[in-house]
Amino acid sequence: MKLRNAPSACPSLWRCLPCPPAELRLDLVLSSAQSFRWWESSPGAWTGVLGERVWTLRQDRDRLWYTVYGEEDEHEEEERDGCSAKAAKLNGAEADGILRDYFQLDVGLSALYRTWEAADPLFCKVAKDFPGVRVLRLDPIECLFSFICTSNNHISRITAMIERLCQAFGRRLCCLNGRTFHAFPSLSALTGTDAEDRLRALGFGYRAKFVSGSARAIAEGLGAEGLSQLRTAPYAEARKVLCTLPGVGAKVADCVCLLSLDKAEAVPVDTHIWHIARQRYGVAAGGKSLTPRAYQEIGDFFRRLWGPRAGWAQAVLFCADLRKSQQPASSRDQAWES
Repeated sequence: MKLRNAPSACPSLWRCLPCPPAELRLDLVLSSAQSFRWWESSPGAWTGVLGERVWTLRQDRDRLWYTVYGEEDEHEEEERDGCSAKAAKLNGAEADGILRDYFQLDVGLSALYRTWEAADPLFCKVAKDFPGVRVLRLDPIECLFSFICTSNNHISRITAMIERLCQAFGRRLCCLNGRTFHAFPSLSALTGTDAEDRLRALGFGYRAKFVSGSARAIAEGLGAEGLSQLRTAPYAEARKVLCTLPGVGAKVADCVCLLSLDKAEAVPVDTHIWHIARQRYGVAAGGKSLTPRAYQEIGDFFRRLWGPRAGWAQAVLFCADLRKSQQPASSRDQAWES
């Protein structure tokens, strides 16, 4: 089965959800370093792994279209040269539910934008060019180990590392147009005695010990279920638990809290947000480095400014700055001030 360029090419294989661009912009959300498992497989179409299945997503006016590919059976695995996939055996209600949960579509984003715009003139200026930026709800295991890999790294390299991690440790799902997809590794797959050595061989460097060390710490402590149960814990408690894991500091912990543990008030402060806070909002926090105290002060400033879903508002500014950082400095400044 080949990927179609438009839902109309094979309507029986596609379903849709009502979803206007003001509530979700796939091109902004799936390329803004929340998840590293999506790629633009054709213009306007995004293919990736979600819930141990392979999906292709598209948007058409006020609809979110999707198709889901199933796993290969034993006979198909013997014929991998064809590198095709079959439609998944997934009923429509279940598939709709998975997408609604993943994109948190029950949260009204347009209303939140209006609240943030009323509270923050700078947000108002930036947000008009970046509608539909919402926070994903990732699997906690995938989120944690993905963001451990983000330390001192850039998006293209992180994406390649996660791909190698899944190929080496994850279960094979299917093959589409010459590209093989794997599930994210289970916790048990990352706790093997040779896991750190294998990760180093894959180019993870010093992060290899953090991935394998955190996998062991979780397996011997909370367990995968306990990690997921942090969704019901207070933000400060969940953050404290995460910061006990190897390779997890305040920023990684806040990313995990925001993107997988339902802590909408978590504000990850990376260099993008640090510079925005200092240069655009005049927050006098930190000198030449982002100290723990400055990190906390910046997060608290934005929580006071934006309210209980401050992490969601931060995602909009992060997305905007990420896009504008690829432009010349003069154009970037003009975009912020327009």
